[in-house]
Amino acid sequence: MTNRDLQQNGGADATSTDNVISVSFDSDSNAYEALSALKELDGQGRLRIEAAAVVVRDDDGQILVKDRAGSGQYAGAASGGTLGVLLGILGGPLGVLIGGTYGLLVGSLFDLDEAERTESALSEISTSVRPRHTALLADVTEQSPDVVDTAMARLGGSVLRRPVADVEAEIAAAEKAQRDAQRAATEALARGRVERSKEQVRAKVDELKAKLPRRESAASARS
Repeated sequence: MTNRDLQQNGGADATSTDNVISVSFDSDSNAYEALSALKELDGQGRLRIEAAAVVVRDDDGQILVKDRAGSGQYAGAASGGTLGVLLGILGGPLGVLIGGTYGLLVGSLFDLDEAERTESALSEISTSVRPRHTALLADVTEQSPDVVDTAMARLGGSVLRRPVADVEAEIAAAEKAQRDAQRAATEALARGRVERSKEQVRAKVDELKAKLPRRESAASARS
C-alpha cells in the first residue's frame, strides 16, 4: 500500500509513511489482542493495514504463521505482497540464518561495511521474534508512529519499525542470493556428474586395455 493509495481512500496525508512493524510480547495472548487493536485503529482511519499476521518462532528457529487476521480483508494480503514474501523468507531456510549471520549475508549483497551489515531490516525483524514467543508482523501506512506505539505499549509490546522500501530492497537481494546459491549448487552437481562420467569412461578404457594383452597372449599360444 502506497501513500497515494491511502490518500485516495481519504485515510492519510502526505506525511504518512509505509512501514513493516514487528511487535514482540512476553505473553502469547497479547499478540492476538494486538492484532485486534491494529484492526480497530484501521477501522478508525488512524492507520491503514496492508497485511498483518501473528507469528511464532519454534524450537528449530523457524517462524510460523499462527493467524493471518482470520478471514477478513487482510488475510489474503498476508499471503502475498511485501509481508507475504517476507513471511515466506523468514519461514524458509534463509529465515533460520538470523542475527549477525543473516545481516552479513544481506549486507554483502549491498556492499555495506561491517557495521551496516549487522543492522539489516530483515535481520532485525527476524531477531525481534524470539524463540518460543509470539509476535505481530504487519505492513502498515502510518500518519504517526505514536498511534501504534501507544496501542502496543498498553499490551506490553515492543515495536520495531522499518520502512517498507528498505524491506523490499532486502527481500529482492535475499531472493537473488537464494537464486544464485541454487544456480551454483546445480552447476556444481552438473560438474560432479561430468567428472564422474569421465572417471567411469577412463576406468572402462583401462579395463579394456588391461584385457588386450591377455587376449593377444592367448592367440599366440594357440598358434
